[in-house]
Amino acid sequence: MTIVVFSLFAVQLVRIQGLDASAVSAQAFGERNRTEVLPALRGQILDRDGEVLAQSIERRTVTVDQTAVPEYRTRVDGVRTQVGVEGAAAALAPLLGMSESRLRAELTGEARYRILAKNISVPTWRRISALGIPGVYSERTTQRDYPQSTTIASLVGWMYADGSAGGGVEAMLDDALQGTNGEAKYETSPTGRVIPNGRAVIEDAVDGRTVELTISSAIQWYAQNALAQGIETFGADGGTVIVQGAKTGELLAVASYPSYDPNKIGQAKGSLDNLAFSKIYEPGSTNKIVTMAAALQEGVVTPDTPVVVPNRLPRADRSFKDSHDHPTLFLTASGVLARSSNIGTILIGEQLDPATLEGYFRAFGMGAMSGIDFPNESPGLVTPADKMNGSQRFTIMFGQGMAVNAVQNSAAFQTIANDGVRIQPSLIRAVEGDDGVMVPVDEPGTSRVVDAEVADAIMKMLEGAVSDEGGTVRAQIPGYRIAGKTGTADRYDDRLGKYSGKTTSFIGMAPAEDPEIIVTVIVDNPRSGRFGSVVAAPIFKDVATFALSELQIPPTGEEAESIPLVLEEPPSKTDPTVLGSEYLP
Repeated sequence: MTIVVFSLFAVQLVRIQGLDASAVSAQAFGERNRTEVLPALRGQILDRDGEVLAQSIERRTVTVDQTAVPEYRTRVDGVRTQVGVEGAAAALAPLLGMSESRLRAELTGEARYRILAKNISVPTWRRISALGIPGVYSERTTQRDYPQSTTIASLVGWMYADGSAGGGVEAMLDDALQGTNGEAKYETSPTGRVIPNGRAVIEDAVDGRTVELTISSAIQWYAQNALAQGIETFGADGGTVIVQGAKTGELLAVASYPSYDPNKIGQAKGSLDNLAFSKIYEPGSTNKIVTMAAALQEGVVTPDTPVVVPNRLPRADRSFKDSHDHPTLFLTASGVLARSSNIGTILIGEQLDPATLEGYFRAFGMGAMSGIDFPNESPGLVTPADKMNGSQRFTIMFGQGMAVNAVQNSAAFQTIANDGVRIQPSLIRAVEGDDGVMVPVDEPGTSRVVDAEVADAIMKMLEGAVSDEGGTVRAQIPGYRIAGKTGTADRYDDRLGKYSGKTTSFIGMAPAEDPEIIVTVIVDNPRSGRFGSVVAAPIFKDVATFALSELQIPPTGEEAESIPLVLEEPPSKTDPTVLGSEYLP
């Protein structure tokens, strides 16, 4: 009987010590461990040349188990001596930037967990760890850093304190950027302290993916500063500048003002949105290119069609006028666009069925999202033709009674610059794949809106607008042929609930004979200066000059082809091609 009992005991002992040792060890480890989250580093956001726009930096939160600190020993005069809280406070003070008296208070007590300091750099933590102070640990954290600061804030976006994405590309591509946190479990003693060189189980974090934008940091920086200076000069509320590739649709710069520092998002005031996407406005005369392109494409006019432009034009329930009073003018259709005549544009646009004209506005990308999926983007507003009021049918022809955002406005000019083919605007160039290699995004969609011959005719008209004869001389750049259009529109103020002030703009393309870039300048409510030619055109010239140099686009060295803008003599009343013949003297 004794032998049997002993044998059973022996078997149990063997099972515990041998066969089930791993299970017992695992159970003990599971009951006595400290778990630490290993935060994933959020993916970088880069510009087209690899410049860092946003990055996550590993930081440490330093914590303390107050019950362990009294055991701290270090060498004093070559002898290992117990120095406890006093010694720990003296050693930590210069590393944490805290006073010894405050640290003594933080290190003294019975708390098993207390935070000493946050956002400590990894090198500093290594120096702290090397001190070997019992009970002083660290938790890995990350800090989002934006090296470009205010230059690109609302485009890249920001992060909230809780780690959630707040806007811009950060929110737009959050799933790709955020990564997956890991976990570390450290073996602890029965008193709850981590055992040095004890067992540890670590599941590594998976860092977020890197994202590459189409943006050029250099052009973005210049555009942002030129915009800020222009807004200060003219006392405006805000504005935006876009630089877009004519042949690619890529956004090379999207400046928005006012701006803020995403590194200090808690101090930001006002809207955090990028105005190029979120703010809509009545574009005014820049939209005359759509009316003219539609009329040319539908064959109701040619560039040389005679147009008689009176000082006033009665239509629907109002009398229309141009920006300045004038005697009856005798222009070509080209001259109507180059001289930015509202009346001439109506005389041309009314040759089209309203639904047809609406279709062209939509084909140019207005009244719809850009396809970029940028947070808080507004689609703008294009009223269906059958729902327009009496005068709205005419006001949309020169860009009033409708609304666009700056990206849409830029894209319309990109279509003209690209021989009539619209390329969906793009902001994302590539995203890191599973193997760590950058994978280009899909090619953007394209659509032909007007024939190449029509686009070429519009380009010539817009060159005329920037010529000495056209009047927008402030947009001229020595050595380059420039095509562009001003805009000055009544501005609706949401706060006042009525129209107040102006929205001024200039959108230009360079070089005009083979466009590479479109530069869009929108200035909201300037207090001094009234017209796009005065306010926006100089900003265009400044930004475009820099962009042409940065992109190494050489000067033209070619003269622009001269096109007739003004008729040499009044047309004949019997000429059936004349528009507005009833206003001939």
